[in-house]
Amino acid sequence: MKSIAFIFSNSPYGNSISKEGLDVVLSCSLTTKKIALFFIDDGVLQLFLNQKPEYINSYNYSLSFKILSLYDIKDFFFCKYSAYKRGLKENDNFLLPVKFLNNICLRRKINSFDYILKW
Repeated sequence: MKSIAFIFSNSPYGNSISKEGLDVVLSCSLTTKKIALFFIDDGVLQLFLNQKPEYINSYNYSLSFKILSLYDIKDFFFCKYSAYKRGLKENDNFLLPVKFLNNICLRRKINSFDYILKW
């Protein structure tokens, strides 16, 4: 069975790219067993627990990331540099349990997948 790495690099609001990426993850989970999500750059904000999108008249689709565990998707990785640059720390509360990786480990992990899709 092939494996897919999904890379989220956009902020959760301002466009629909990340929501569309989440929809693709859910669709692919029906036929692919090994799926992991990687959050880099502004993508690390996707899983921030205390989002308040109603202040900008947006829908909080980020809560939908919680259903990924029902699809047996359990591998979530943050770029440590991107997270720290945005004030996020490993002991912060996130929507899902994430593992922080430095750039080298992140690159190696991503390269271990058969397919890489970036959102």
